[in-house]
Amino acid sequence: MATFGNPATAEPTPGADEDGGQNLTVRQALDKATAEYNDAKGRLDKSVADQAAISDQMGKTQARLGELQASTATIANAAYRGHRVSIVNVVIGADNPDDMLHNMVTVEYMLQQENNQLRQVTEAQRQLEQQRKDIDAAVANQQAQLKVMEANKKAAEDALRKAGGGADAGSGAPSGGKVTTNSGARNSDGSYPKEGCTLDDPTTSGCISPRMLNAYNEARRAGFTHYTSCYRSGGGGDHPLGKACDFSANASTFVNARATGADKTYGDNLAAWALANAKNLGVKYVIWYKRIWQPSSGWKSYGGDGTPAGDHYNHVHISMQ
Repeated sequence: MATFGNPATAEPTPGADEDGGQNLTVRQALDKATAEYNDAKGRLDKSVADQAAISDQMGKTQARLGELQASTATIANAAYRGHRVSIVNVVIGADNPDDMLHNMVTVEYMLQQENNQLRQVTEAQRQLEQQRKDIDAAVANQQAQLKVMEANKKAAEDALRKAGGGADAGSGAPSGGKVTTNSGARNSDGSYPKEGCTLDDPTTSGCISPRMLNAYNEARRAGFTHYTSCYRSGGGGDHPLGKACDFSANASTFVNARATGADKTYGDNLAAWALANAKNLGVKYVIWYKRIWQPSSGWKSYGGDGTPAGDHYNHVHISMQ
């Protein structure tokens, strides 16, 4: 059975089967599917927000168009019923040149008003048509992103099953965490910006991505200050990319045993916090106590290797987009 396991040690380290073969392929498939799901979900959320804003503006445009059309109709009715000064009246109805000039100015003003109203009506109609097209485009985009999300949800679940996990594990899993973070930077379409291992890792001599460093610091600010290790070389996961941290359940080290008591509670609370803040931080998945959480599927069983580290009984693993 393929696993995402680690050797029989208290400290999470790359297992031999992570360096190649089926397990590396499975892990890569999981990482890819979850990352693409997150990006599609970001695009979907952005499109839904855009649609709401366009719909609001469209309502205002429709109301404005109605007002303009009513005003234009009033002017037109007055003109056709002879209720305004006409060019003929200006010429034959004026008693003197001053009256003629006054009437001509009046005619010009009314014609300008009518033309201005008609231009505003035309512009409002153009805006309304463009807003309808924008909404149609937003709906089409949402449908496309939903298809991408569904395909990647399936791919991620397939990868988990190949690794010996994937069964529903939501009962009793950590939940109810508090949102303590603000939304991070996104691309204009709602997806996450690509990041590399460009910053110093505060837990090792290696590197870390900006999003991972932000999550690490936010976890600290939220009170999760137990021993943590992020970057490590080797293996096919996110640690060598600077996009994952292992948060020990124990305050000072990785213990070669299942977390119990206060340590277990700490791990549960940290995992719940990571879930609650996943969208803001850009969390890809969380692994804790032989369960894995993904935005697409929630908590599923995790195929470890039978050790406290490999089964993630002694630490919470957080992978970032």
